[in-house]
Amino acid sequence: MKLNRRNFIGSAAAVSATLSAPMVMAGSHGKPKVVVIGGGAGGATVARYLAKDSKGAIDVTLVEPTRNYYTCFFSNLYIGGFREFSSIGHTYGKLAAEYGINVIHDWAIGVDRDAKTVTLAGGGTLPYDRLVLSPGIDFKEGAVPGWDVSAQQKMPHAYKAGSQTQLLKAQLEAMPQGGTFAMVAPPNPFRCPPGPYERVSMVAHHLKTNNPTGKILVLDPKPKFSKQALFQEGWTNHYDGMIDWVGPDFGGDKVEVRPDAMEVVIDGEVTKVDVCNVIPAMKAGKIAEIAGVTNEAGWAPVHAATMATKADENIHVLGDSSAQGDMPKSGFAANSQAKVAAMAIRGALTGSKVFPAKFTNTCWSLIDTDDGIKVGASYEATDEKIAKTDGFISKTGEDAALRKATYEESVGWYDGITSDMFG
Repeated sequence: MKLNRRNFIGSAAAVSATLSAPMVMAGSHGKPKVVVIGGGAGGATVARYLAKDSKGAIDVTLVEPTRNYYTCFFSNLYIGGFREFSSIGHTYGKLAAEYGINVIHDWAIGVDRDAKTVTLAGGGTLPYDRLVLSPGIDFKEGAVPGWDVSAQQKMPHAYKAGSQTQLLKAQLEAMPQGGTFAMVAPPNPFRCPPGPYERVSMVAHHLKTNNPTGKILVLDPKPKFSKQALFQEGWTNHYDGMIDWVGPDFGGDKVEVRPDAMEVVIDGEVTKVDVCNVIPAMKAGKIAEIAGVTNEAGWAPVHAATMATKADENIHVLGDSSAQGDMPKSGFAANSQAKVAAMAIRGALTGSKVFPAKFTNTCWSLIDTDDGIKVGASYEATDEKIAKTDGFISKTGEDAALRKATYEESVGWYDGITSDMFG
């Protein structure tokens, strides 16, 4: 089936279909209250589905500090020159106006699990019956020697889309002819998109057109990466000789950066670079740690059937922040998990029908003009985790027409998921 905006939303609606009218299980404070922290692919989706499918029976509040949300997915295409920056930006007006969601632009800075309240930076306090955390990722301190967030203006991560994405593109465009773009790739597990290797491809596309003698140095602590054969085939076909991937066998796991000097140190050897994209090791967004639902690795373990945390059944964690099993940390995955969580929460709070949890994911990547590849899978909830049931991946050597169709499919998906998130 060709994926487009209409059938993406249609299939999503089928997953969350209601068989009976909500029976409100109101507490002492009236309608059940759900507070959602984080307005991305997980948070915006769960807020919209809770409000829409409960038909006003649940009081939904969405807490998101930014008024303009920029998607990590397709942000690499902006860097490569395939999208305008405005095309990845979205607002929350429809969620408020059409679905009655109370949208608060503020930072959540505290969670009292006993009192069931969320504290906001602006001084407000929000009570909840269920809390949904979908804050994305933060970075582990000291993960890349020489780098912390105070250095992100000199060596941007561009892993939270917005001004960082614009900065990285501006630095790329300002590179001297024949200069070097370095990327410090992250260890597993990491948020994807914006996938590191699609980003390498988009940087290479820009250089091929504007700076053909430029070089790309990828410093990777991992011995292999997702879709590696596909990417490396594409790099040879489109950017032969431009990209040097350095894995752990050659020091990719022993990297230090010097932001002030614009240097990278690879297993003791100093290399001068012109742009350095540092993508550190990741963990769940800070509010999940504050809520006390993360493990020693920094992620929040959840029950697959409901996305409720194993630390507190009244708190659900979606997307990048969750430790859920086999799904990647992608926008598609967060959107899929959000629908499962919305159905489970609505069932618990209103008595509506709850169906067995099913999940899907596809991750597309663009290598060059009309050269799209993808990987994806279906999943089910088990007692232990979200478990993969089947999967697919693009093949090396595919013809140009199929690769073009794959890219066009990703564009249809983008339109569909952003409508599914923001209305």
